[in-house]
Amino acid sequence: MMRWVLTVAMLVLAALGATGAPAAERRKIIIDQDAFEGPGLQPILMLLNDPAIDVLGITIVSGDGWQPEETAATLRMLELVKRTDIPVIAGATFPLVNSKARNARREALYGALPYKGAWMDSWPAYNTIKRREPHAPDVVAPMAEGMPTTKPLPVSAAEFLLAMSRKYPGQVTILAMGPLTNLALAQRLDDGFAGRIREIVTEGGNFVGRDLAKAQDEFAMQVAFNPRMSFNHFWDPEAAHIVFTSPWPKLTLVTGDASDPTVGTQALLDRATASGRPVAAYVKRIAQPGYPLWDETQAAAWRDPAIVTARGRLAMDVDLMPGANYGALLTWPAGKGPGLGERDVDLIYAVDVPKVEAMFVDLVGR
Repeated sequence: MMRWVLTVAMLVLAALGATGAPAAERRKIIIDQDAFEGPGLQPILMLLNDPAIDVLGITIVSGDGWQPEETAATLRMLELVKRTDIPVIAGATFPLVNSKARNARREALYGALPYKGAWMDSWPAYNTIKRREPHAPDVVAPMAEGMPTTKPLPVSAAEFLLAMSRKYPGQVTILAMGPLTNLALAQRLDDGFAGRIREIVTEGGNFVGRDLAKAQDEFAMQVAFNPRMSFNHFWDPEAAHIVFTSPWPKLTLVTGDASDPTVGTQALLDRATASGRPVAAYVKRIAQPGYPLWDETQAAAWRDPAIVTARGRLAMDVDLMPGANYGALLTWPAGKGPGLGERDVDLIYAVDVPKVEAMFVDLVGR
C-alpha cells in the first residue's frame, strides 16, 4: 500500500513540473468541474487569468456531460488558450449509486425531471442551449474546435486531490462546480482528506423563491417547482451526502438565488471578448448568450467576498430516501440538525451583480 501511495504522489508531482512550486502568496485552488459547454468552461478561464490564483489542476466529473468528453473539451480549451501548463485529471464517470436506470424509474413513479445532464436521451423543445447530441458515456464525439493532442494526468481525480491535500495541507480551496463524486471518493479513500482542505465552495439549491408566472427554461424549470432539488446534488446524492457530512474546516454553498439575476448577455460577452487575447478569443468562439453566470458567480464570490450582499448559515444534508425527493437538500437552523453527521454550511444568497459582470469582463479580457 505504501509503495502505491508513493507511486501516485511521484506521478502527480512529476507531471506537474514547474507548476508544482508556485509563489507562496498565490491562493491555491483545484477546480472540480463538469466542463461540457461554454457555461462550464468560462469560469475556469476567469480563474486562470488571475495572476493571484494558482490553479493546481482541473479535476473532471460527469454531470452536464460524460467525463471522457468533458476531459477532452477541457484539454482542447487549454491548448487553444495556451495554458497546457495546467494539469487536467479525469475523475468519476458514474455516480456512486445513482444511475440512468434508477433515475428513469424515479421519473416513472414521481414525474419527469426537466434536466438530467448526461442522462438526457434527447433535447426537448424547451431546451435553450446548443448542445451536442446525447451519446454513450465512453463516446467522445468530434468537436468543432478540434480534438486535443494533450492527455490528462495518468492518475484519478481522487488520487490527485489527495496528493495535493498532502503537499499543501490547509492551503488548498476546492471550487466544486459540478456533482460531488470526486470529492466523496477522495474522502472515502482517506478520512483525513477533508481536514487538510482549506475550504470547499460548491453551489446549488434555491431558497428565497422564484417568479413562477414567467416562462422557465430547462435550467430554471428544475428548481421552479422544487427549489431544493439541484442537479449537482441529485445526480449523485450519496456523494453529496458524504460531502455535506465531512469535517471540512469551511464549507460554502453559493445558491441559485445568487446567480439567477446574472445574465451572460451578448452585450456582456462582447465587452469581455473585445480584447481579442487568447482567452477572449476562445470565449468569443464558444460562448452562448442568455444564460445566468452560474459558475462565474461561484468563482467571483470566492475570489472577492466583498461582492456578497446576503449570507446565511444552515445545517445541511441530502435526502437519500427513495422517492420524489431523492437528492434534495435538507436544511435546519444552524446547529439544530438531527445529529446524524450534518454540518453547518455558509450560504451565499445574493451578490452585487454589476461587480460580478465587471469581474467577468476584466478576467476574460486579460
